[in-house]
Amino acid sequence: MDEKKRFTFSVSENPLPLYIESIGYNSNELDFNRPEGYPYYHWLQTVNGEGIIELGSESFFLPRGKAILLTPYTPHKYYSNHGSNKNWETYYITFTGVAIDPILNALDMNYSAFYEENEKISFSTHVEKIIEKLEEYQSPHHLAHEISADLYQFLMRLKKYGQMNNRLSVLQSFEKIREIVEWLEQVYPQDIGLLEISEKARVSSQHLNSMFHDTFGISPYSFLVQLRIREAKRILLTTPDLSLKEIAKQVGFNGVSHFVATFKKREGITPSTYRNLHL
Repeated sequence: MDEKKRFTFSVSENPLPLYIESIGYNSNELDFNRPEGYPYYHWLQTVNGEGIIELGSESFFLPRGKAILLTPYTPHKYYSNHGSNKNWETYYITFTGVAIDPILNALDMNYSAFYEENEKISFSTHVEKIIEKLEEYQSPHHLAHEISADLYQFLMRLKKYGQMNNRLSVLQSFEKIREIVEWLEQVYPQDIGLLEISEKARVSSQHLNSMFHDTFGISPYSFLVQLRIREAKRILLTTPDLSLKEIAKQVGFNGVSHFVATFKKREGITPSTYRNLHL
């Protein structure tokens, strides 16, 4: 039986220097395709089995004891290497914070890179410590400051002892559209389209389309839809009693049928099936 542990937190309510947005464990990691990347730093490590992560045109293996730290909005895809004959077990942390950039700049860790465990550091020990702490409390949100300190300690030890390899170049093209991407993160539930995005960016729709394709390989509108789908997936799991109609409204879809059809086209299953599979 697949085992999952997941804790999520509202970033907007916490002006901490470092803040965990989500943390968890999967005994059988799912396949993910994020052409728009993820809006926060994303730590993914293999506990057992082996995964494959695709970045641009390159593929990398993620065996036991190896992890990747992805910077925000790095397009990626990952899935289990079924040839390993084992479930791909993972731990993950997504994190941000009001001081995330100066902290990671100071540590020289503000780029995507692979890390490996060694005799001086066990990634799993650090992540398990945080998860066990959260499981002990009925209201884990009260631990925000404590787990923020735990995350900082983990990053410091990772910098000191984690064997880094395959430093991955940061997409320079993202800097050109950072402002518009951060704006879309705030307004995606609104009734907006390519025209409104172009006006906000103060460039033609053709130029905007080129910039998004250079960075993410998809159009600005497709990026917007991905943001809506990503938030819908979060709500499906964190608010199981909320109807699909209400979720569609919250994330910016014009009606539940449009939401269901778009979700199925992008994810291969309906929102209801996705919810049932993960709860």
